[in-house]
Amino acid sequence: MVIFHDIQLKPKQKVSVTMLVIGLVCLTIFITATILLILSFHFKKQSLIDTALSLNSSNSKKMSLSMDRLFTSMRESLKYSVEILHNYPDMTSQEAYGKLELLRKSSHFFNSIAIVKETGQIHAASPASLSGLEGTVVASEVAKETLRLKAPYLSKPYLTPTTKRMIVSMSEPIFDKQGTYLGYIVGTIYLQEPNVISQVFGSTSIDENGSYYYVVSSEGHLLYHPDIKRVGENVIENPVVNELTQGHSGKRQVVNSRGIVQLAGYSIVPSTGWGIVVVSPGQAVDNLLHQFIQGILVYFVPAILLLLIIAIWLSRRLAQPFVALARLISHYEQGQSRDAEVSSYWNREADLLAKTIGRFLKHIEEHTDQLSREAMIDPLTGLVNRRGMEKIMNQWMLETEEYTLLIMDIDRFKTINDTYGHPTGDVMLNHLARLLQRNVLDEDVCCRYGGEEFVVLLKRTPLSEAYATSERIRCAFETDENPIGRTCTLSIGLAHYPTQTNEPAELLSFADQALYEAKRNGRNQSVVYNEDKKLLDNQQMLL
Repeated sequence: MVIFHDIQLKPKQKVSVTMLVIGLVCLTIFITATILLILSFHFKKQSLIDTALSLNSSNSKKMSLSMDRLFTSMRESLKYSVEILHNYPDMTSQEAYGKLELLRKSSHFFNSIAIVKETGQIHAASPASLSGLEGTVVASEVAKETLRLKAPYLSKPYLTPTTKRMIVSMSEPIFDKQGTYLGYIVGTIYLQEPNVISQVFGSTSIDENGSYYYVVSSEGHLLYHPDIKRVGENVIENPVVNELTQGHSGKRQVVNSRGIVQLAGYSIVPSTGWGIVVVSPGQAVDNLLHQFIQGILVYFVPAILLLLIIAIWLSRRLAQPFVALARLISHYEQGQSRDAEVSSYWNREADLLAKTIGRFLKHIEEHTDQLSREAMIDPLTGLVNRRGMEKIMNQWMLETEEYTLLIMDIDRFKTINDTYGHPTGDVMLNHLARLLQRNVLDEDVCCRYGGEEFVVLLKRTPLSEAYATSERIRCAFETDENPIGRTCTLSIGLAHYPTQTNEPAELLSFADQALYEAKRNGRNQSVVYNEDKKLLDNQQMLL
């Protein structure tokens, strides 16, 4: 607890903050009331969100279990059909059609059922609208995969080549008594037409606040959605769908692929790997929160208005010097008004603070330029460091300045450190730094990127000229006398801005890839990064 003591004012003495305590107490009441209102809002909101998420999660689990039982029944139906039709080669197409029609109508699981021979030809198909397909060879990739697997198969959604329907197929292989593969029986679900999913779940009422559900495949395609036009759409970017495709069930607040906030509960259907998502619009929670807040504000508004008037008056009085000081510091930070005098203020504490700030500003001004310079320079070589390099690259990007980036390092530098010691290695780095400065123009920038890696930024230099400069640097380093008295070499990677990329970070990455290519090709060479991921022939760059 902070205890304020009255201070006896002397002539010309600054006003104490103590005089404002009474007003601040009133302001505290306002803050307390505001905090209570905010906490009530957040607790209520979280309660509504948790309730909606739990309800949707529970509904999704129930629906996934129901769908799991449904698809298990569908699979059993196909197995039963195989037992009936295992001798289908002895049946005429009309006889097989009759049995398929009976099976389809007795279960209502599939929109169509067909028998496909091991050769890929359709032996019989139901309903009658597909009767003209007998003898035709199925051409879809799904059909070919089913024939190849010779095992139970549930396809992903696909568009049929003949009827142009978006469907999902479930198949079961047919073997004779000797185990010879005879083909398969396949049942299809027409996703964009009335089907078993919409019949079983389509009329399910989740609640009355706009909630609904949808079904997705294991690859993220919509298999069922209230908006029939969206069936077949890939919604893998939806975080909930992405979770389902990885085999996870759960609940979460999410922004869907169309930017709408939703409260989603989602569960995996074990037998198919599909997912069921039950969602409620976030707007429904917002509407309930608005009603809650409106009820509270009826009681709070009169008191808040009164306290607000008091708070504004007190805040202006109390904050005026501090605002001025903050503005002064802000302008000073931006390089403005560095010579401005710090004013004297009526508030004693503010006046003391202002004088202290004045002294510190002078001290900061003395060190700011020095620190800025040191922050941009590598202490070992005196070249621009990585931070300074990135700043220059960004500045040239803003100025749309063409430049070529060279990244290089000393081949087998670790051997130098191991053989001669790290102090000698540092001398070699300084030797390379001086060599770089001698071989570039004044407007070019030489940088130490880190370790034995250096970067040169060649301003207004196309790749052909940059390559010549790179080779000059490489040859000079190889032939010039150096501190260790034996030949050392450089590997160099080049990339050009903006012809190869508009992003400085990507440009550096391209040059780095070219550097690694130079290393892989035997070191002691310059390599230019190519936009098509192929390295240009170095001889062509000399032409």
